[in-house]
Amino acid sequence: MTDEVYIISAVRSAIAAGKASGALAGYQPVDLAAAVLQEAVRRSYVPGGRIEDVVWGIVTAVGDQGANLARLAALKAGLPVHVPGVTLNRMCGSSQQAVHFAAQAILAGDMDLVVAGGVEMMSHQAIGADYPREWPNGFPYALVHQGVSAELMADKWGLSRDELDDYAFQSHQRAMQAIQQGFFESQILPLALSDGRTFRQDEGVRMPPDRARMAGLKPAFKPDGVITAGNASQVSDGTAALLLASPKAVGRYNLMPRARIVARAVIGSDPVLMLDGPIAATRLVLEKAGLTLDEMDIIEINEAFASVVLAWQKELHPDPAKVNPDGGAIAHGHPLGATGAVLMTKLLYALERTKGKYGLQTMCIGHGQATAAIIERLT
Repeated sequence: MTDEVYIISAVRSAIAAGKASGALAGYQPVDLAAAVLQEAVRRSYVPGGRIEDVVWGIVTAVGDQGANLARLAALKAGLPVHVPGVTLNRMCGSSQQAVHFAAQAILAGDMDLVVAGGVEMMSHQAIGADYPREWPNGFPYALVHQGVSAELMADKWGLSRDELDDYAFQSHQRAMQAIQQGFFESQILPLALSDGRTFRQDEGVRMPPDRARMAGLKPAFKPDGVITAGNASQVSDGTAALLLASPKAVGRYNLMPRARIVARAVIGSDPVLMLDGPIAATRLVLEKAGLTLDEMDIIEINEAFASVVLAWQKELHPDPAKVNPDGGAIAHGHPLGATGAVLMTKLLYALERTKGKYGLQTMCIGHGQATAAIIERLT
């Protein structure tokens, strides 16, 4: 066993619109995943044959995202056949959970080098494509669409349409500023497209955003509601990967740890309200780490809906400047199974850029769950 696990490398694709006209729609999910997997290994300078597992998040693991894509992507990336792979689904928290499982394997002493990440191509497999036609008879909860839960969140925390739209507008502004200042360039793997272009910039960010247009959008889930396409995350394609290592591997391969994973948490919450889990998950992971929210220098909370972030802020009272400082999923998109690894990558690079010490990541999850993690920058 070991007491520490380190992040050695992290890389993501730019995030594309998850529709047939999106920049990445011509890729196969296995090729997209293989590209960042290969790059994460390359950037670490670890021999590919030393990787002991590939843990990969995918939400809709059907069709061309099925058949244990983690294993297929590892083979497509050129890793030796003895390197295994496993695909998991914790819904929107899948690739954050992949990082957690990889870290836990290392902490248990079972492994020394693991790649964790995720992929989702919503242009290929629509959300819900893996759902049963009907929920089982006698199921104890009246499960609803996440958009309905987002409305319930807004009702419970008294969030107005203007508050939600203002937050969404800010997300686009911050993402636009991050792009213009080049903050994402080193974390993004440029990808060649069939038309000769290179895809290297998040496609969904409005540059500049149009607040008046946001105000004109109709509610998406109930006629008098406050949740619209403008204050919810975008349907997207994308991928990301991180390489984790034990202290033993760091010494053996002369690696440069960029951060250590301080604490991890996962928790369940009301499956109908569904999206308030990050509140409890944040409290739990801070308790595990022995730290306070004020000690966090950067916070990445997934913007599945603006109501999720604003309710979380009302409960926990963070410094808003620290929360999603480079924009979030409302702006750049939410490729379900990849977003956890995307946010962890963003968090790492933001801590390095700002010289912050601690970073928090948390995500709401379908059917009422949430993940959370704290990392400490080392370089």
